[in-house]
Amino acid sequence: MPRSRTPDADPKAKKAADNYPAILYAKGDGVGPEIMASAISAIDAAVRYAYSGKREISWKEIVIGKEASKKLGDPLPEKTVGLIRSHKLLLKGPLETPVGTGHRSLNVELRMLLDLYANIRPVKYFEGLKSPLSNPKAVDMVIFRENTDDIYTGIEWGYDSENARALRSFVSERYHIYLETDAGIGIKQISRSKTERITRAAIEYAIKNKRRSVTIMHKGNIMKFTEGAFREWAYETAIREYRGSIVTEAEVVQRYNGNVPKGKILINDRIADNMFQQIITRPGDYDIILAPNLNGDYISDAAGALVGDIGVLGSADIGERSGMFEAVHGTAQKYAGKNVANPTGIIISGAMMLEYMGWEEAAEVLRKAVESAIKDGKVTDDLARYAKVKALGTKEYTAEIIKRIGKG
Repeated sequence: MPRSRTPDADPKAKKAADNYPAILYAKGDGVGPEIMASAISAIDAAVRYAYSGKREISWKEIVIGKEASKKLGDPLPEKTVGLIRSHKLLLKGPLETPVGTGHRSLNVELRMLLDLYANIRPVKYFEGLKSPLSNPKAVDMVIFRENTDDIYTGIEWGYDSENARALRSFVSERYHIYLETDAGIGIKQISRSKTERITRAAIEYAIKNKRRSVTIMHKGNIMKFTEGAFREWAYETAIREYRGSIVTEAEVVQRYNGNVPKGKILINDRIADNMFQQIITRPGDYDIILAPNLNGDYISDAAGALVGDIGVLGSADIGERSGMFEAVHGTAQKYAGKNVANPTGIIISGAMMLEYMGWEEAAEVLRKAVESAIKDGKVTDDLARYAKVKALGTKEYTAEIIKRIGKG
């Protein structure tokens, strides 16, 4: 996982900050406050167990979303933005995004503000989950989604806007391309520089974690100069900068009789629609998936369904200087305040944050505690109904995880 590269002038001060860091958290909307309380309790317990008081997190709350709108008249206040910029880490609950109208996605806005270009989503089966696959243990993927390019830049106009009319007129007169007068218009951009850096992040992760392959997911057969370019630039970066560590699929066929040389990471690519089939029919063939923004969004949730419940997945948004960690599920407003929400996703995100910090010991004991609880059927209602076991409340499930920390 990419780490901050900002140097610290005072090594002693840096060591103290590394051992007792101040970390921001935002409860979020809906079930956010409940699952955030669970996550902080579980993370603190894992840190206490792993380091016996020699390391500790100082949590600092910020407000984003509905609570911020209510209190400050803005879902993302300037004061909050300033705090986020001055801190390196944020653990964030789910935020509500209006559909069709209202403010743009706050998740997207935060990623853009902080240039959190790599969305990293590990998807791995936990024993005890109800999966639609006959062999769910084969699912062990990490999705690297480019976070700041593609249609998520928000460049679009309503069909009846002056800007849309002007653009239709321009492309008609200049390029003789006719656009329907009742069509909304959006611009899809994919850049070389952003493709190169997400490719580096994926390959460096693969090298560090001894992964087998990186698969470039794209729709380059149709969108040749955006997604097709993403494919080409990713291959170019891999070959130019990681030649000693990688081998392409074409090279494996042509030079190595179909066998990947020992110690090499396979770089291959798949058309997006085929990729969806492949992760269902041959999940064990895929390890790291590298995708532009929109494809990465789609494939992350599809892969999550393979393990049985997207609610158990964590997510990291990483940039050169900072990281934001969040569950991948939504706000689940109808369950708010009922002590039924599943906090697994945000807890796993917390483990990813600990790993990013270099606190691998705490991350490992936290993950093992979660896996142990799920394996033994000590789960919240969303999982219990399929496992046919008695459901635990959010607080009781959290207590079960804390009880198991260090006992895996």
